[in-house]
Amino acid sequence: HFKEDKMKKLIALGLAACMTFSLAGCSGSTSKETEAASAAETTAAASTEAETSAAASDTATSIDKLTVTYVTSPLNVPTIIEKDQGIFEKELGVPVEYAELTSGADQTQALASGDVQVLYAVGATSVILSAANGADIKVLNMYSRSPKAFCMYSKDETLTTPESLKGKTIAGPTGTNLHELLVSYLAQADMTLDDVNYVNIPDAKAGLDGGSVDVALIAGATAYNAKQQGYHLVADGEGLISALIAVATTQKFYDEHPDVIEKLNAAQDEIASYMADSQDETMETVAAALDLDVDAVKEMYGYYDFSTEITDADKEG
Repeated sequence: HFKEDKMKKLIALGLAACMTFSLAGCSGSTSKETEAASAAETTAAASTEAETSAAASDTATSIDKLTVTYVTSPLNVPTIIEKDQGIFEKELGVPVEYAELTSGADQTQALASGDVQVLYAVGATSVILSAANGADIKVLNMYSRSPKAFCMYSKDETLTTPESLKGKTIAGPTGTNLHELLVSYLAQADMTLDDVNYVNIPDAKAGLDGGSVDVALIAGATAYNAKQQGYHLVADGEGLISALIAVATTQKFYDEHPDVIEKLNAAQDEIASYMADSQDETMETVAAALDLDVDAVKEMYGYYDFSTEITDADKEG
């Protein structure tokens, strides 16, 4: 349709020029001035169209929309701020959809299937398991480190050593930093998961509250609430695990959409700047999202390092 309309316009311009030329007696300055004006208008229109196309290509990304994971636990402050401020969508210039997948296995599966393009906060343990199973997964940058935020809580205050856990029922999500915490804790006494009754339950605190488990592997706000209830802290991750959370995509997406990756990096810098420059607003937004008191958020926030840089220690962890 565009070509057809353009051709009609050119024909119309040609006929108009011919009529002007004829009326002027096929000679004189009038026909030449008309032709010059028509040529100038055509050139100006073409130039404007080219400038518009160039501007569009500068701002557009190579995708029509982006789907990222949305996980707020244990205390994923950048995630909460990003969505609240619409930073990804503003930076990319395309719609952003959020997939609320809390399980690491579900996250990496969604990435492999193409349903999600970016895992915005995925446990390093999940990344390692995905890569070990041959999946295409690439760490873009770090999201957080928070060993003290990952905990083992119990109602039994006599559980103070790895040996005291022998035969106990311990619940938590498989393939996560919490799973790694339990394995590392037991390893201090040359014990393995075979020495305990390990149960794969995502909501381990419910089991602890109900009395069906002896120890719950919990983190973030859930761990904070357990502490407030007076539950016994068996151990946290400090000195046991790196508790790394990463941002990941596939190598394929990374290679095919360098413009998107560049804009995502810029967006993460903007999120970090907002968190640093608007600390009170950040605490209030996170507290509202997690249904916590602002003071609770401030206390837990101190456990986290949200630097996105990948260090040698991160690689080792």
